[in-house]
Amino acid sequence: MTAQGFGERLVEAGREYGRLCVGIDPHAALLAQWGLEDNVEGLRVFSETCVEAFAGHAAVVKPQVAFFERFGSAGFAVLEDTLAQLRESGTLVIADAKRGDIGSTMAGYAAAWLAPGSPLEADALTLTPYLGVGSLDPAIELAAQHGKGVFVMAANSNPEAVALQTGTIDGKMLAQRMVDECAEYNRGDDAEYIGHVGVVVGATVQNPPVLDQLNAPVLMPGVGAQGATMDDAQAIAGEVGHLVFPSVSRSVLAAGPEVAELRKRVSDLGKQAKG
Repeated sequence: MTAQGFGERLVEAGREYGRLCVGIDPHAALLAQWGLEDNVEGLRVFSETCVEAFAGHAAVVKPQVAFFERFGSAGFAVLEDTLAQLRESGTLVIADAKRGDIGSTMAGYAAAWLAPGSPLEADALTLTPYLGVGSLDPAIELAAQHGKGVFVMAANSNPEAVALQTGTIDGKMLAQRMVDECAEYNRGDDAEYIGHVGVVVGATVQNPPVLDQLNAPVLMPGVGAQGATMDDAQAIAGEVGHLVFPSVSRSVLAAGPEVAELRKRVSDLGKQAKG
């Protein structure tokens, strides 16, 4: 187990670069916008450009696995290189794979994305909890063993999620229940301890869960192209703003394909997320 956990490393990176998570989302329209073909070669050029622009310049980078997976094994090969290059640079990387299952299957997903030496090794993994937060234990436990993290979907902004996640069980909003169950994994005796079981809460969510007791990082998508602002993210963060990392993709990637412009956009947004 590493001396410093994922939560501490991420917060430290946020102090240096700004509390910003930068997405790598090579969907077809963006490849075209960059003048690239919608094929594996275009995917590789796009990804290598992002690595050059973001490595050592952002607190954390989050490749969206789906946009690599659509090219099959060749796309996964590009993703493997992307993850490895970011990690070799010392930049934290989250695999946005949104995995969620039970038993040995969940253990398999955990090993694929979090086990040291895995071809797809990342520093953290996004997870879907609607088989129950406890079903994610294989990933949560493996992450703890190796100083890595997970981010559990809690409150998402898509219309289909709102009715479900704002529904109640025993008088408690389901999204809040997810946050509270994650918080149980993050309890520690050390006042400086920051847990490794984070959550994802959309910055555009109208009825967000309270995050004060989570004691772990929060990914907050929706800032920028989806309409939310850094101030919106801070309002949801409340007293734990130092743990909240707005997640931006299109608002940064639209500045490409020039590396200097991508870096400038990350720097400008990172300054807004300092503190």
